[in-house]
Amino acid sequence: MDTTASPVLALPSAPQPCDGALSEPVAPAPPATDRWKAWDDFVEATPDTGFMQTSWWVEFREYCEFENFGITLKDGNDIVGGAVVLKYSYSEDHCFYYIQDGPVLPGDPLVAEEVFRAILEAIEERRKTEQEAVSHLRIEPRWLRLPAFVSGFRAIPPLTDRYLETRDTRCIDLRPPEDAILAQMKPKGRYNIGVARRHGVSIIEDTSAQGLADFQNLYEETATRQGMEAKPPDYFQTLVASLSSAHKGSLFFAEYQGLRIATALVVYFGPRATYFFGGSRDIHRHVMAPYLLHFEVMRKARALGHECYDLWGIAPANEPDHPWRNFSVFKAKFGGVEVHLVPTLDYVYDAAGYDGYVAGQRYSGDTGIRDPSSPEPTLSPEGCE
Repeated sequence: MDTTASPVLALPSAPQPCDGALSEPVAPAPPATDRWKAWDDFVEATPDTGFMQTSWWVEFREYCEFENFGITLKDGNDIVGGAVVLKYSYSEDHCFYYIQDGPVLPGDPLVAEEVFRAILEAIEERRKTEQEAVSHLRIEPRWLRLPAFVSGFRAIPPLTDRYLETRDTRCIDLRPPEDAILAQMKPKGRYNIGVARRHGVSIIEDTSAQGLADFQNLYEETATRQGMEAKPPDYFQTLVASLSSAHKGSLFFAEYQGLRIATALVVYFGPRATYFFGGSRDIHRHVMAPYLLHFEVMRKARALGHECYDLWGIAPANEPDHPWRNFSVFKAKFGGVEVHLVPTLDYVYDAAGYDGYVAGQRYSGDTGIRDPSSPEPTLSPEGCE
């Protein structure tokens, strides 16, 4: 993607083919909107990626002051891999590159290696043209294990800084019948869903201006209760607008006696429905509204054809004192399986610049950031060296 704006998406134009062993020239180039659709369709059909590689997410990230460029690898007219790369300037003369939910690679390991190396080469060529110094490349692929061809990256632990996403989650299989989905839950989870029903809790969707305001109030109340820094209202206004225009998500609420007491912002992508943000009031807790809320979200996602419900974020394995332990216990009551992706990975180009970036994050004052105890080791396919 270059820096010219697309009149439809209001963001830089779609991913462009890069030169490489798998790329072949095609002419004339299709319109930007067609290229975006081809890319989005490819990403949604690729198992080991996520919605943060889509056009609507890139549009949203522009609000967060990220620039972007794209790399598409083709075999003839077929896309075989690539990445949307975000760029964030964290000082006057330094920036870093960030690939969320990617890069997007094919399933064949030999072809995946070729695509991965071509992507890194294209990023390196781009880096040479930057006026700012690029301190590092950060990637967050949805891999369960590190491919043998990936080396030289540093593993970054959860909550180290504000520019990373959760790598540990819990997923519920939505393919079985509803009775089977209930049956695989922990007994307390099933029981609490019944409690909410007996108390007359109802679940509705609402992405109107009032829905956004109610979501923000519930979210901020929860963030304050948990000692977390809340995102501002315009963050969610922009996010929900992007979701709604792409028909990729919704806001759900649990109501009790006319009062909205729990909420969930849900993203739809390929086989997954993802619980991305949420909140609840610290009143009427006896009616167990959040349990029915999530079960009804699962029912809706299943009816839409999604195969799993991603609860988006739990404490890493074997960390009983992790700050997320309480809501991890809550999510575990819905059953499913824990999914532990490879950690966030950094490839350092400029050691001094990277040290400055880490120091800036360490002293940012954000309560969601944990001070890393020591420089992170380099990650190899076998683990940390």
